[in-house]
Amino acid sequence: MKRYAFCLALSFFLSATGVSAAEQAEDSRKEGEVTFNRLLDKLTSDYEKGLQAPAQTSPADPAGPDLEDRYWITAKAADKYERTKLLEAGLSIEEIRPDSVSGVIHKNSLPLLSEKGFVVESRKTLAQYVREDMKDFPAADSAYSNYRESADILKNLAAKNQDIASLFSLGKTIEGREMWTLRINTSAKGETPSAKPGAFYVGTHHAREHLATEVPLLFAVWLMDNRNAPEIKKYIDTLDIYITPMLNPDGVEYDISTGKYRMHRKNARTNADKTVGVDLNRNYDSWWCTAGSSSYPGSDTYCGTAPFSEPETQAVKKFVEARKNLKTLMSYHSFSNLILYPWGGKDGPVENERDRRVFAKMGGEMAALTGYTPELSSDLYVATGDTCDWAYATSGIFAFTTELEGGSFYPGSGIIAGSVRKNVKAAVYMLSVSGDPYRVLN
Repeated sequence: MKRYAFCLALSFFLSATGVSAAEQAEDSRKEGEVTFNRLLDKLTSDYEKGLQAPAQTSPADPAGPDLEDRYWITAKAADKYERTKLLEAGLSIEEIRPDSVSGVIHKNSLPLLSEKGFVVESRKTLAQYVREDMKDFPAADSAYSNYRESADILKNLAAKNQDIASLFSLGKTIEGREMWTLRINTSAKGETPSAKPGAFYVGTHHAREHLATEVPLLFAVWLMDNRNAPEIKKYIDTLDIYITPMLNPDGVEYDISTGKYRMHRKNARTNADKTVGVDLNRNYDSWWCTAGSSSYPGSDTYCGTAPFSEPETQAVKKFVEARKNLKTLMSYHSFSNLILYPWGGKDGPVENERDRRVFAKMGGEMAALTGYTPELSSDLYVATGDTCDWAYATSGIFAFTTELEGGSFYPGSGIIAGSVRKNVKAAVYMLSVSGDPYRVLN
């Protein structure tokens, strides 16, 4: 489909109603019905209530040893090579400027920076950082979905759309939570194999990136609302679509367990030194733990004891390897306003010239729809153990990372609706080419 025609069709689907047929509009009035517009209305309402609420100490006034032991620092870094070295020293880079970076580091790793010659321009504990730099949050971010709420929405969608939707779990986390996945397929349910081309959307590898749950979750709702629109029905009829909004539910629940954000990135693994968590997006078997990741358990970019040491990444491995029909993958993160593509763990683009052109074309189209910037992942820094590198290297899947907007990990719920709407456009675009991604070169 030509880009103009695609955008024209998508503009229609994202019209004010968001519902594709009169009977769906009627159904949406039923008590308890999950619809795209109803959820967006709730987000707006919850955000406005939060702004009007009295000042509270939660979540903008966190405390606890996990926040006192980690620092938000700004360090000098002139290029991607210095940024990679900072990652290896234990810094989780979250903001990049032309000559410096900012991010999170454990107090035990701070001495490594001076030993390696890096200049730390500023530092503050995470408790100070959240209090000082995130004091403009709404009083409560209740509009964001916790584990139970996201599971309930997925269960509702599967129950209301049993002819095309089913729900299953990728597996259990360390703490026994299910990694719920909505499957949309007219001829196969649950984990039954399918020959139809597949598309996989996965959110929240990193616990504190709560917006990365909302985007795929609400995309699932939008698809079910618009299931009878001709263009969307075509994708539903011909594709095998999987949506896992929360891959790291243990980490998400840990991050919000005290009612005060804990700036937690990793899963809930208790490491040998009693620190908490492995960085799931450094745990895949793609140049594992060789560059841009840390072998120190206290680091936010800790790669784990071995590739796929974690049940969450093991579940993705099993899922992908069992589905040779998967053609595309989108992994949602925050925050940077970027569409990234391989390689991330190797300095340079993919070697196959045709595939390289597909990545660039798809990345550019999705960036145009979201207003983000398309970029080769390793142009930021080299980081090994990445989901998308592994998926492409082992299965030939055209896998992308979307770094959503926000300016911080906790930007308030007012950002959700706009971010969801623009990323629905990119997600639908990915569906439009998942039948044969090489078509984008025509």
